Amino acid sequence: MLTPRVPVAREGYPFIGFAAFCTLTAALLGFTIPALILLATTTFILCFFRDPERFTPPLENALISPADGKVLFVKQVDDDKFTGGRACKISIFMNIFNVHVNRIPISSTVEKVIYTPGKFYSADSEKGALQNEYCATILTTANGSTIACVQVAGLIARRIVCWLEASDSVTCGRRFGLIRFGSRVDLYLPPDTDISVQPGQKVRAGETVLGHLL
Repeated sequence: MLTPRVPVAREGYPFIGFAAFCTLTAALLGFTIPALILLATTTFILCFFRDPERFTPPLENALISPADGKVLFVKQVDDDKFTGGRACKISIFMNIFNVHVNRIPISSTVEKVIYTPGKFYSADSEKGALQNEYCATILTTANGSTIACVQVAGLIARRIVCWLEASDSVTCGRRFGLIRFGSRVDLYLPPDTDISVQPGQKVRAGETVLGHLL
């Protein structure tokens, strides 16, 4: 028998608990307005850390979105930092109202995880893309393709969480981390990847097909 799963990311428990405690304290002390403000804050934090179940389509060689949000762009780039060559880059921006749990885009093996401290500019800006804190997970698929999934901190994001380690075998759609409070995820794919999304399109982690490896 399956154990029911709480649909909230465990990293959110301390924030939710603290906000709820402050709300209850204000209410018991009779501070009505502060209690209402704190209740709204608690509700927002609870919604931010929500972690709903997703149903990943069982499609061969499909690349599934690692994040909820909006596709900022799809373009060919020279990637010396992560994949070591020409790559197709897809950038997905998550606002504060999106689900922030990130998921594996394709079944693969983790080659390495690279964390680099940096700035906290707006995640959808060019300056943010170049200078913000990030955590890059380099993946190798069964057919030898190299993919980089890069979590990028944003203007108010101050904590990137990644649960993966080198040599982990991961399945498509598996949860692998999150970013606290608004950010982006960049995918670096083989340049000949058949892309099926466009800039401005809304995507869902673990469900939306971004394209297929050839």
